[in-house]
Amino acid sequence: MTLRRRLYLILDPTAKGDIWERIFETALIAIILVNILAIVVDSVKEIDHQYSALFRQIEVFSIFFYTVEYVARIYSIVENPTYGEPMKGRLKYMVTPMAIIDLLAFLPFYLIFLPLDLRFLRIFRLMALFRVFKIARYLQALTIFKQVLSKRKEQLVLSFLFILFILVIISFMMFYAEREAQPDKFSSIPATMWWGIATITTVGYGDMVPITPLGKFLGGVFAIAGVGLLALPAGILSSGFFEMLHNEPIKEKGSSICPHCGRDIHEGTEHKAE
Repeated sequence: MTLRRRLYLILDPTAKGDIWERIFETALIAIILVNILAIVVDSVKEIDHQYSALFRQIEVFSIFFYTVEYVARIYSIVENPTYGEPMKGRLKYMVTPMAIIDLLAFLPFYLIFLPLDLRFLRIFRLMALFRVFKIARYLQALTIFKQVLSKRKEQLVLSFLFILFILVIISFMMFYAEREAQPDKFSSIPATMWWGIATITTVGYGDMVPITPLGKFLGGVFAIAGVGLLALPAGILSSGFFEMLHNEPIKEKGSSICPHCGRDIHEGTEHKAE
């Protein structure tokens, strides 16, 4: 087995590897979790002042690890038939969502060496959160969530469009009901939509409150309707999860379901692969 093939089996969670794959996955997940903890704890000034050197060492080691991992993935990805061509295959992989997340996990660190405004560089510190998403490829729950979103995407889009439609209508009506009584708060329909979002989500910040009789009536109707409106996407997702977790997929004769991508694997394909 070549070195490139060995790297591919170790780095790809969907490929059937050996003990080295499990060791790498455990190490990577541990480093990601340590990074998450360091990002959270580093925001406490007292702790950061006392352990700043330790946080710096963790940051440098993690950047080195992520850089080597990214280069190894780009080098070995041609072992995947989808990215088989040496140049086009690697470029194709580099623009995939997970590859971009891998890149953004360490890229901001190297930008500090460029002659850029320090205030601009502070924005890139937020990109360290992309390290959290690196763990996504190793969590089966996220794979199931992705499959549910893929199967129910049309229903979810329709439900969100319906909610947006109702939000625009009620904001339009509330604007004309309250603009004369509170011109500073209900100054426009987009400004009124902020009240609509706070009401439909039952948050109720209280910064914008209707005071006219018509406005109070519309606010009460929209508050009650908002409970049902938000239940639409929640119900679609819950039914999708129930179907995915509790119902066995209907298998056609001579086919099975791939545990990684959820697609059908036909017997004819399996025989060809053999």
